[in-house]
Amino acid sequence: MTSWLYSPRSRAHAWASTGMALPEFIDAHHHLWDLEAVHYPWLMARGVKRFFGDPTPIQKNYLPEDYLGESAKYRPRASVHIQVGAEDGLEETQWLHSLENCPAAVVAFCDLSAPDVEFRLDALLEYPRVRGVRQIVGRHVAEDGRHGSAALLDNPAWIDGLRALASRGLSFDLQMIPPQMPAVLRALNQVPELKVALCHAGSPWDQSAEGLKSWQRGLGRLASLPNTVCKISGLGMFNPDWTANDLRKIVDPVIEVFSCQRVMFGSNFPVDSLYRDYGAYWRVFDLLTSHHSKEERTMMFTGSAETFYRLTA
Repeated sequence: MTSWLYSPRSRAHAWASTGMALPEFIDAHHHLWDLEAVHYPWLMARGVKRFFGDPTPIQKNYLPEDYLGESAKYRPRASVHIQVGAEDGLEETQWLHSLENCPAAVVAFCDLSAPDVEFRLDALLEYPRVRGVRQIVGRHVAEDGRHGSAALLDNPAWIDGLRALASRGLSFDLQMIPPQMPAVLRALNQVPELKVALCHAGSPWDQSAEGLKSWQRGLGRLASLPNTVCKISGLGMFNPDWTANDLRKIVDPVIEVFSCQRVMFGSNFPVDSLYRDYGAYWRVFDLLTSHHSKEERTMMFTGSAETFYRLTA
């Protein structure tokens, strides 16, 4: 089993051949799926709109060769696979590890409120690329009520699951929405040793001036927890018609609040392929960080993800 780690020579060639000068980068958030190998209820539900729009164009297999094809001109040094709604998180993890080209790190699904959570986590740890768990607590107000995911935040069994996660040296990928911040902080303050990666910059759905101000205040409170980092990813879900100036209103506050040492970037492909091609995201990340020093950009594009997800070249 190998991962798609490109050599510096091949990366430099790819950039030169396309006229690009992007920094070396790690894609810290993307997905793969095989509808024949693993059951994904949301991908099987035809004609059902989701919080990010109409999923019809991506309700088909998305395999390593598809990801590598879309990213071929840019060639991430490594990538992190994030669980994507499989019915059985262990089955998804097994499938990923069966691939000839497996991502460098895997963030799996586990129901941390389950009575047998320790058994489930130990089963995931049998797979060497597993680095953490994502169990979504918030997607969008209109959808969360149906899932009941917000109730996890005040569930003592779920807090115990977070403790079990931390005790095994695993991290937690946190997907939430801004109104949940007080409950999120109550939960995380009970497990201060847990390493947490905030997905999708904290889901800034309300991009009015007041909405962004409230979102940034919440980010500041979360960033006060020293074991947290923030992923700038999935931004097309919140504004499908984004421009660079739109994304600057997200990217700049995240970097200001978390610092370059605690920020990483991800494509959220193939979900964000609904809005732009793969290169569009990395070009805008490059543009919006161009005023930072080389060392700061290195931290954001590779260093933070490398450290948090324990990646090796």
